Amino acid sequence: MDNDLIYKIALTQIPKVGSVTAKNLISYCGGVKEVFSKSKPFLKKIPGIGETLASEIHSYNDFKTIQQEIDFIEQNEIDVHFFLDKSYPYRLKQIPGCPIVLYSKGTSNLNPEKCIAIVGTRKMSPYGKQFTDELIKDLSVYQPTIVSGLAYGVDIQAHKQSLKNDLPTFGVVAHGLDRIYPSLHRPIVQEMIKSNGAVISEYISKTIPNREHFPMRNRLVAEMVDAVIVIESANKGGSLITAELANQYNRDVMALPGAVNQKYSAGCNHLIKKNKAHLIEGFEDLVELLNWDVKIQKNIQKPLFHDFTENEQKLFTFIQENDEVGIDQLQTKSGFVSSLLAIILLELEMKNCIVSLPGKRYKTIK
Repeated sequence: MDNDLIYKIALTQIPKVGSVTAKNLISYCGGVKEVFSKSKPFLKKIPGIGETLASEIHSYNDFKTIQQEIDFIEQNEIDVHFFLDKSYPYRLKQIPGCPIVLYSKGTSNLNPEKCIAIVGTRKMSPYGKQFTDELIKDLSVYQPTIVSGLAYGVDIQAHKQSLKNDLPTFGVVAHGLDRIYPSLHRPIVQEMIKSNGAVISEYISKTIPNREHFPMRNRLVAEMVDAVIVIESANKGGSLITAELANQYNRDVMALPGAVNQKYSAGCNHLIKKNKAHLIEGFEDLVELLNWDVKIQKNIQKPLFHDFTENEQKLFTFIQENDEVGIDQLQTKSGFVSSLLAIILLELEMKNCIVSLPGKRYKTIK
């Protein structure tokens, strides 16, 4: 265990010492441990540290509580990421006010190549659910990590669909990692942790989900990703806060348009109208915006020989000759009815001969 961990956590527990002040203290004192060993007169000379705050820092002695937190961390296999560590999310590190300490349970890699947030209302409509499901399914070939806030509605649907499509997903919470809120989502979190995902917090254990913590949670979601997608939102809500923060942090924002008379499309329509979000109609819009390329998984082994039926051979040869083929082309060329075509394509996928791409397109595995 990190010898300085007790001081790193302690610094986050001193009242009125925020992230910017903490980083300033570390810089002037020469290290996090040194912050607690400097004299009060020395601390007072640091810009932004007055008499009161210097006294608070110099007199801090609640290290027993911090040791209890370290015991909790060790017992529960929680990873601690200090802002100067390589494991700390590099996207987050770009923001001056990022937390100096993050806690996570699950994968220790919080720096995925592709990372997007999907957020929205707790009162998701069938329209919002369908779009969320289709978007994540279509994006699965790009293998992004999906980030959200584990709330009811769009958030939890994004996490569930990520798991369904074998995508890692991060849940950012507004409380300590000794609990899950809402508690109903605990089984989903356990599945996320098992599936190369993580639950992430900036709060120590025993921190309850107070109202003021949720905007801070939204800030983390916006900071940790390349783009934020708002599925549905009323004119006020946490997802609009996340979108606003994402714009401030120069993250791309996209919003799903909806009918003008729908309450939970009003926020998205407003973002688009005010040029605060790109309009998203499908996965292609996101892929184009972020300039993503498809990377076929290298661990798929091409069989040495094929045991094809006549129909499978016909389809496989056509796909192979044309590099990449859409479902309409396949149906026209083969003359098969939709149900038979779907069965043959599934068989070819199961034999690791072809791979399904977004937009119902197929290509052979080389």
